[in-house]
Amino acid sequence: MNLIKKNEIPVDVYIPFVETLFRDGLTLSIGFFAQTLLVVLVYWKTMDPAYLAVTLGLLAVAFLRLRNIRKYRHAPSPQNWEEARRRENDYILYGSMHGFMLGAFCFVGIYLAYDPFAEIAAVCVTLASATSIAGRNYGSPRMVVIFIMTMTWPISLGFILRGDPYHFILGLLSAPFLFAIKRFADLVREVLFAALSEEKKANRIAQRFNRALNTMSHGLVMLGPDGRVAVANAEAAHLMSLKSPDALLGRSIHGLLMRGVAGGMLAPKDCRYIEAQLTRALREGRDRKVLVSLANGQHYEFSAREGSQELGVITFEDVTARVEAEDKIRFMARYDNLTGLPNRAYFHELVGEAMVSGDRDRLCGLAVLDLDDFKSVNDTLGHPIGDGLIYAVAERLAAIARQDITVSRFGGDEFMIFFDRVEDESHLTSQLDEIFAGLQGEVDVAGHGLRIQASGGAVLSRVKDTDVDAMIVKADLALYKAKELGKNSWRLFEASMDAAFRNRQLMKADLRTAVESKGLRVVYQPIVAMSTMRIASCEALCRWDHPDLGPISPSIFIPLAEEMGIISEISTFVLQAACAECAKWPDQTSVSVNLSAKDFRNRDVIQKVRDALAASGLAASRLEIEVTETALLDDKSLTRQYIEELKQIGVRIALDDFGTGYSSLSYLHKLPLDKIKIDRSFLMDVTQNPRSLELLKGIVNLSRPLGLSVTVEGVETFEQLKILALQVKPDLVQGFLFGSALSASGIETMSNTVWPFAKDINTAKRAARR
Repeated sequence: MNLIKKNEIPVDVYIPFVETLFRDGLTLSIGFFAQTLLVVLVYWKTMDPAYLAVTLGLLAVAFLRLRNIRKYRHAPSPQNWEEARRRENDYILYGSMHGFMLGAFCFVGIYLAYDPFAEIAAVCVTLASATSIAGRNYGSPRMVVIFIMTMTWPISLGFILRGDPYHFILGLLSAPFLFAIKRFADLVREVLFAALSEEKKANRIAQRFNRALNTMSHGLVMLGPDGRVAVANAEAAHLMSLKSPDALLGRSIHGLLMRGVAGGMLAPKDCRYIEAQLTRALREGRDRKVLVSLANGQHYEFSAREGSQELGVITFEDVTARVEAEDKIRFMARYDNLTGLPNRAYFHELVGEAMVSGDRDRLCGLAVLDLDDFKSVNDTLGHPIGDGLIYAVAERLAAIARQDITVSRFGGDEFMIFFDRVEDESHLTSQLDEIFAGLQGEVDVAGHGLRIQASGGAVLSRVKDTDVDAMIVKADLALYKAKELGKNSWRLFEASMDAAFRNRQLMKADLRTAVESKGLRVVYQPIVAMSTMRIASCEALCRWDHPDLGPISPSIFIPLAEEMGIISEISTFVLQAACAECAKWPDQTSVSVNLSAKDFRNRDVIQKVRDALAASGLAASRLEIEVTETALLDDKSLTRQYIEELKQIGVRIALDDFGTGYSSLSYLHKLPLDKIKIDRSFLMDVTQNPRSLELLKGIVNLSRPLGLSVTVEGVETFEQLKILALQVKPDLVQGFLFGSALSASGIETMSNTVWPFAKDINTAKRAARR
């Protein structure tokens, strides 16, 4: 360990090291006396003036060095690194002189004024002095090195200059001696440095522990083997209304709890219960928590656990805020935040519990109320006014709630009322008529006079014949009927209202027939290249013209097909028709086909694509398969395998509706995609919202380095197209701006047509570049 450089040793360790250099002036004085006496003795024997010079020099150095030692021995400690460094430099200056004089004595005695006795005396006094180098000078590594050099090198030089091989070798052997002394001094320094560091570390840890103990939010006491407090922190004293933690020392658990009893904060029975629980926890070595409510409304939580070295630990804290927050959270989870009525989940729970208890043959009723034209209130007056109207309605409905009537805000402007123990249909009717009569009239909401108008649906059932969900469904059907009949009224569920369900079933049957007889048709929505403003591709879309009902929206029959499990048949029909028509179009025009999540659950999807391409003769590169995120979420590994196999065929893959799912970004690098289609929701407010624009640009910039082309869906206005062309710069665009979906012949006709606003876009681009 090299401790010479300033930054390698803390100043609070360096200063004590420097102070050790000046600590022992007595032994240094004795050393000087012995060394001078021996030099004088050599001079007496030899009468050589060289030894007289050494004697005088040694006396001068002794005077200077001892004066320097005395100067700093009683001086105040250095305050900083620089001051300590100056003291060390002073010590090194006079120490170097001392070492030089001892080395000179050796060189004179061994070589310049050789005398056998002088040689022995010089070597002996130098080696004796060298043994104290490490013990006295470990605080200054530079002093150690200088002493070794000035005291041992002259001996080596003198022996080497004697000339004979034996003395030459003897002179070289001083090197190991030098290394040993240096290493020993470093070792002493390292050991002392480690000891000082550990001591300071222990002190810091103790200070931190004390600070942590006394600043923690919990009260803490540690009990010794005798069951009395051995350690306590400031918070414990504060919670116990004591001045300091020392006042807790020596008290038992019982004594601590009795302070609460004496202050009227804790009942005696609570004291016994808490003491029993904490004592049991300490005895069994298991954590145990006890929540106690005090007379003043506060809540304390006690925790006990067995600690190390037979110490038990009890912590306690004021958890009043937490308990109140938990109560609030519990209320929020069960009650509507605006009205204070039970919410949907809690209403379902309450009604379910009521229905499973009591007489199963009794009648019960459920009504759903919905405010008429509430959306117009929000749209014209704003949501705060709408909330005020809902609150006013909730106030009137809450007034009828009692033990056998439960009122809930089910969500939005919808309310639910459950009637338990209804006598008969007339009883339910009279209650609902009374409720609707009570709702009539105007309310003032922030200065706006609003008239309450609601529609309702109700159902009367025997408890044993129904459940909550079934009653809600039937009440909803009755509500829809009331709205169909002109609103501002309520209807009781009738069996005839099941016709809606039957009509749905009939539509399912008609759809199955249309799929089996190929009664569906395919249209194509243009996908336009931004660079040329020509049709580059088109998306194949399925349409159903019902023989009686006319055109049925895909938003109706596609969910039906998914529910019926025939969506794959529709996908196959669209795929075959699209490939066959695209083969007739110019080579630069391709086609895009959506495949459902169900298609990717079966390996047959690969063969379906192969068959469609083979039957039509269409090049695989002109077919693009659009994958929804729903398909990716079902089985990622299997979907990836199918996509990779489609890629091997040569088909291109696009991720449809990008950005609508929670994990779309993860697919960009995990799946072998060619394109992403950005959902129309990103474009809706791009002309007004800068954040939407930046988001669109970010998605495009993120996709380009990954080798993905980008299509933006939902382009409906020229302003949107202009922003896309000038700032977002996707590869392709799609939307009603380019017209509604076309027939196959329409796409063929329009394939080489440049859209008329291409010139305006080019003009805008040139203006932007200028």
